[in-house]
Amino acid sequence: MKKHLSIIALFLLLFGQAFGQQTAQAILNAKGAKTQISRHIYGQFSEHLGRSIYDGFWVSENSKIPNKGRIRLDIVAALKKIHIPNLRWPGGCFADEYHWRDGIGPRNQRPKMVNTNWGGVTEDNSFGTHEFLDLCGLLHCEPYVSANVGSGTVEEMSKWVEYLNFDGVSPMAALRTQNGHPKPYKVSFWGVGNESWGCGGEMTPEFYSDQFRRYATYARNYPGAPLKKIASGANSFDFNWTEVVMKNIGTRPWGLSLHYYTIPTGNWGKKGSATQFEEKEYLTTMRNCLQMEELVTKHGAIMDKYDPQKKVAMVVDEWGVWTDVEPGTNPGFLYQQNSMRDALIAGTTLNIFNNHADRVKMANLAQTVNVLQSLVLTQKEKMILTPTYHVFDLYQVHQDATLLPIAVQSPDYTIDGITVPAVNASASRDSSGTVHISFVNLDATNKVTVSTALQDVDWKSVQGQMVTSAKFTDYNSFDNPSKIKVAVFNGAKKQGDQLVAELPPLSVVVLTLKK
Repeated sequence: MKKHLSIIALFLLLFGQAFGQQTAQAILNAKGAKTQISRHIYGQFSEHLGRSIYDGFWVSENSKIPNKGRIRLDIVAALKKIHIPNLRWPGGCFADEYHWRDGIGPRNQRPKMVNTNWGGVTEDNSFGTHEFLDLCGLLHCEPYVSANVGSGTVEEMSKWVEYLNFDGVSPMAALRTQNGHPKPYKVSFWGVGNESWGCGGEMTPEFYSDQFRRYATYARNYPGAPLKKIASGANSFDFNWTEVVMKNIGTRPWGLSLHYYTIPTGNWGKKGSATQFEEKEYLTTMRNCLQMEELVTKHGAIMDKYDPQKKVAMVVDEWGVWTDVEPGTNPGFLYQQNSMRDALIAGTTLNIFNNHADRVKMANLAQTVNVLQSLVLTQKEKMILTPTYHVFDLYQVHQDATLLPIAVQSPDYTIDGITVPAVNASASRDSSGTVHISFVNLDATNKVTVSTALQDVDWKSVQGQMVTSAKFTDYNSFDNPSKIKVAVFNGAKKQGDQLVAELPPLSVVVLTLKK
């Protein structure tokens, strides 16, 4: 039956293109679906970098911006609305020069430090462990702590775990009580180093594997607080790192990380503008974004070799588009605008993660506020939500839902010999039985009509929402903060036993099938 449908779909696709229509065919098969899309795929990342923490989440002591204990409440409200499941902190590269004891106790007694990775600025350590966990409490999300392996010690990480998780009599529990929190925080997610191949110590995979064993041994599971330890994984296409680390540490960690950034030009020295680019560069960016599919597949295959039961999660805890900074801003602060192109990158990448939910159990967008592909940008008392934020808003329906496999046969989108599939998708069924399908149309000029055959899905009507804009360079500014926002999508209907949706150019669409 499936083969028969595929032949029909291919025929209709070619027939439509022959008559100048952009058409795509999809097959969604809900029968026997059981893989859960972990909500933690929708995680966030905030490093001590630029205005992510200071002048982002964390306002000045006498700020008139509404805050609770200096934590900015409009940002908290925005992130709670989209139910972010976890927040990674304190880095990034910063994690491996951060010593946690400098960030506890009375703030006026905390030693200052130089942030050597990001701009050489002096930090006062006023935002530390307790402040981060207060933030996570306000957000109703789980903390994900990255421990210092590069310049730290086994004892330092071990005592940080004890400080946060031990409920009993010990020096660290006493110190935590002295600092105002008698009860343990019970933090589960712990990164054992970050980018250990680079800024985290320039280690070889063999050396890091041994370090992981040491650090992980002394990071204890205290009663009621089992740890989910995440090993420092590969940089993009370094498949050897994954091979060596999986061979040497096997299923000891809860997860193994992967980092990949979409660079518009492919050139780290001149990455390209966030808002000023032509269609060829836009398409090149989307081609680079789609390489995430290859990375997840190939790293996953190596993990399968040593972990066929998929006990170890793939954790893509740094991903997003990285452009040149906005003109006139500190190059070490990585502040960039966020365009319709970013929304399409977000939708496409999240579709990839959803479709690989059997292995990808966690991911973290880099970064949440004012850095790289942010959800939120601030300017003094002003705050705007980016196009990327609105995609996360639409996609929250997939959190902890059951993955429904969907196969798409898409027309090509081609400029100057660069080709990508115009349409990508993912689908899920939530706990109430409602089915959601997320489609992305990357084509900058053509709408695409997608006809979807639905197997084992009971539905009578469809509703939709979308994020779209006329140009891929459009963005929300502080003068026009709602240029791109979630809008109603009326372009889907039931046609016989098919779901037919007419996707606008440059659009992210989420459909809800009603019984």
